[in-house]
Amino acid sequence: MAEQNKDIPLTYKGRPLRRKDNLIYYGSMADKYIIALQVLSTAKQGDLDVATKVSVQLQLTDPDLKSRDRVVKKSEKSNLYDAMDVGAIWLERALAGK
Repeated sequence: MAEQNKDIPLTYKGRPLRRKDNLIYYGSMADKYIIALQVLSTAKQGDLDVATKVSVQLQLTDPDLKSRDRVVKKSEKSNLYDAMDVGAIWLERALAGK
């Protein structure tokens, strides 16, 4: 059963999520923008590590740009929920052209 779940991509509000270590990418590389979330610090709550500081960046997906030139907006939030919330709003607005 675990192998079946591996084939199902994780999504949030209809857009794909990809995780690599402490980086989470939200959105599709086929679109003009994505959100990059980086967990900067964590704290233990029971057996779990919970994010206590998360960097949020709205980035262009253009591979010809340098990484620092891709960043359109950035912010820091105190938990992953707030970071995902603001990231989803930024991405929706950017892709809608607002």
